[in-house]
This record gives sequence, C-alpha cells and structure tokens, in this order.
Amino acid sequence: MKARFSLLWVGMLVCQFLAAQVHIQVYDPETWNPESLRPYIGQTVIFDVPMVVTNNYSGLQISTRRLFSPTNQALPGSNAYYSILNRNNSGTISISGVPIAEGDANYRLGQKIYNLTAYVNSTSSLRWISGKLEGNTRRDLENADIRAMVNIDDCDECLLVCTMNLEYYLAENTGSGSMGPSSYAAHQKQRAKTSKALAKINADLYGLVEIEQGQQAAAEIASDLNTNLPGRNYTYINDGGSASGTYTKSAFVYDRNKLKPIGKLQDNDTRVQNRKKMICFEEIATGERFIFSVNHFKAKGTNGSGLDSYENDNGQGGFNQSRREEAQSVMDQYLTYQRNSLIQESDILLMGDLNSYGYEDPIILLINNGMIDLHRAFHADSSYSYNYRGEAGYLDHALCNGSLRPQVKGAAAFHINSDESDSYTYDKSNDQTMFRSSDHDPMLVGLLLDHTLTYDPSPILNSFEVLHSEADFLTISNAFKNGSNSYYAIYDIYGHPIKALTPLSQQVSEAVYSIEESHQKIELPSLSGMYILHVYYDFKVYTYKFIVR
Repeated sequence: MKARFSLLWVGMLVCQFLAAQVHIQVYDPETWNPESLRPYIGQTVIFDVPMVVTNNYSGLQISTRRLFSPTNQALPGSNAYYSILNRNNSGTISISGVPIAEGDANYRLGQKIYNLTAYVNSTSSLRWISGKLEGNTRRDLENADIRAMVNIDDCDECLLVCTMNLEYYLAENTGSGSMGPSSYAAHQKQRAKTSKALAKINADLYGLVEIEQGQQAAAEIASDLNTNLPGRNYTYINDGGSASGTYTKSAFVYDRNKLKPIGKLQDNDTRVQNRKKMICFEEIATGERFIFSVNHFKAKGTNGSGLDSYENDNGQGGFNQSRREEAQSVMDQYLTYQRNSLIQESDILLMGDLNSYGYEDPIILLINNGMIDLHRAFHADSSYSYNYRGEAGYLDHALCNGSLRPQVKGAAAFHINSDESDSYTYDKSNDQTMFRSSDHDPMLVGLLLDHTLTYDPSPILNSFEVLHSEADFLTISNAFKNGSNSYYAIYDIYGHPIKALTPLSQQVSEAVYSIEESHQKIELPSLSGMYILHVYYDFKVYTYKFIVR
C-alpha cells in the first residue's frame, strides 16, 4: 500500500510539472529581452527557438542570438551602433546546471541549446531541466578540413596563408614581465598547444604576431612545424633583432619548398615598433608574386590622451587615432614598396591583429584606400575571431587590393580559441590540446595566384531579382559574375540558418554562368513557412523574402 501511494504521489508530481510548463514563443530572436520572462518566475518554461551560449567566463550566459561587438556590424556612434549596444546589454540571461556537450571539455560560445526546458528563478537567471546542446564542438574542429574552409581543398597548387596572434609567445626571458609565460616550464606548455594549432592548419605561410623579438621563438616554431609535418621545409625570416624582455614583434615562417622571399624585409615603426612588417613572396612553382603585410596595431584596452582618449572613440577604445595613423602608414609604405625595382608587384595581402573591429575607423580607412575586407566579402556580418565580454567580432583581419581579389579563393577564421573558456590556457590548466592556445583565432586565406586575372569593381548585384519560383526551386538573376566570389544563405524568420553560406557556383548544373544572362536555381527548404534569402558580395547583402507552401 505504501509503495502504491508513493507511485501515485510521484505520478501526481509529474503531471503537475508537465502542466506547469509554459512554451515561450520568441517572435524575433534579434530583439528578445529576458524581461519578458517576468510573468513566469517560479515556473518551468520551454523555449521554442534554440538558445545560444554567449558567455562562458563568469558562469554561463545564453541568449536567443549570438552577440556581436557593435562596431563589428555598425559604424561607431551611429544609430545602428547604439541599437546593437542596447540589445546586447539587455539580451542575455544566466543559466546553471547545463551538461557539457559530447566531444567537448567545456561550454563553447556559439553552441545552441535545442528544446531548452528550464526553471525561471528570475528575469536574469534560469536553472536547467532538459534540452540538447549541439554544434561548434571541439570534435567538429578537430575533424575540420582546413583547406575546405577557404575553398582550396581540391586545389593542390593553391597556397594557404595563416596569421595568428600567439598571445605573447616567449622562448627566452620568461618571467621577466607581466605578459607571457612565467617560467620555462610554462613556455613548454604554451609551445605544445601552439605547435599543435599551427600543425593542424598546415599552412604554406604564417604571419605571426605577439611573438618574442630575436630569432629563437620563430626558429622554434619552424622546427616544431618540420617535426610535426614531415615533408615540409619551414624556415623563418631573420629580421636581425635580438630578444628583449617581453616586448614582441611580428614574424614570418614559410615553407621554402613553396615560397621564397624577394628583397629585404620592410619595417614600419609608426606608433609601435617591430609590429608592422612587409615583404614580397614569390611562389616557386609559378613565379607569381604577392606582397604580404603582417601587422599588430596599438591595443585599445587602455586610455590615451587627446585624440587617443576614450572621449573621442565612439565605442572604438583608447588609442583609436594611433591605429588610424598606423593604417595610413601601412598604405603609404605599400605604395613606396611596390615600386621597388626588385619587387615590381602590386598584389598585396594585409593581415594581422589590427585591434579594430570591422566598421572602426582604421578598417574604413584601409577600405577607402582600395583594400577589400575578406571577412565581409565571404561572410558578411557573421565573421568573428575574438570574443570580449560575450561579444564576438574580428580584430584579426585579412584585406587585399583589387588586383589580388580574384586570386583569393576563400577566407575564414578557425575558431579554436575565441569560443573557448580561458580556463583552458596553458597557464591555468593542464589541457594539452590546440584549443585556447591563444585568445585570438587563426585567420586563414586561400590563394590561387594568377597574373592573368583582372579585377572588375563594378557592382555584381545591382539588379538582383527573383524571376520566378517552381515547386522546389527559386530562380534568381544577376546574382553573380563569378560564382566563386558570391555566396548565398537561407534563414528562417527567426534568423536561424537553414542553408549555410554556399558559393553559387556549386549549385544546380543547369545554371548559366554569364554576365549577360546570370540565372541561378536555388533549392527551396523542404518545410513550409516564410524564409529569407541572403546573397553576399563585396560588402553588400541582398535579401529576398519568400514563402514555401
């Protein structure tokens, strides 16, 4: 009798629990505010959209959307900037008790929780009951095809270029300052994580920032790459400097079977020393050349004076004026360098940690000088390489000029660091993986060098339109001149991706690729509902709403 009563009592509790559940309908994930949970405090709720992990530093925070730094998506001080700022400040809620996803050591930013059922403690706090945490796992990245990320997986003759901020990689003078490893033993842990990350990438050319002055650090990295990647023949460019405490520089490591430097390394010490370097490389197999500029601009974390002060930054951080001057100095240096009788090359790839988000003044200055932002060209507003206080954005840039642009096959950040908790750094853990080897993600660019390609700057999508729809396809016109340079994605009305960014050239075979008659068929989603088609090209996003019945 007692057992029957207990079972009955448990059954009644389960029924009450199920009856108490409330479905939370999120009509617009971009504007959702946890304040809407106030009527449900003390109740169990189920969210009808996936929730996104936005912060893994001070506890775990989630939102209906990934948060981006306002100046990564809007001009500083603009109405759009303040709109994003306000949404970010009011869009997250903490949650406790979430289990770690399979294949991970920790919660990673950007992971999604599907069918989240949670108890509402307050408008700022939830307690996990059930759900499914998926996506963006360590296992996904361990299995990633790096060359496919930049569209050169079927191109043996293509070059892979990588830049990475190594977060103060010191091979000497450890423990001599506030930055970098505190001892040689700590450096060996740093070295192990860094070497695994760089070997996974397996690039032909590396541009490294926050690496110690002198030659030992670069020599050590080249040696580790040769050990971990048999058949490679990496070396470094000796810049003639000597190690000095924890003051760092930019450096070049390359495979001499693939590339050779032409002429002398060019230094640019505007505002900061040893951190803006430029040199021309020649591809051995083809004789094609390009200028490679690797940079680490002045940091924004501290306040300056005058034009460098916070009061004049419009959300861009301290020393913004210094970064503007650095950007202009790099362009001035390039204009002089390309005319060198030994170089005679105009193609330039400019990469590195510019300590500026995508819409900040230094980047706009570079764009106004003819440079093309490859993050935005290939990924529109979805790109990031760094997370700060739960806001994503890209400080680690890849830009090129118009003549190199047709030779760029793809560009992407490899998210092994920015989405990770910093509790997995070499100085805070015994984690032996490539993850959180730095606080910045490596930035990758795929190149197919060809001097016969020309750049046409005319708009590609000036008359983009949907001609008609069929049972399973949309037919669009004027969406590209070169399919490899334009992308599309499909989202539902909540902003969740149904079809990831996809080159238009990889679609239906009967599509006609010509400037005069650019027709393309795009397969429709299988489920009925309203959707949004985005087509991306050269900093622009073109949209079209459609309904599947």
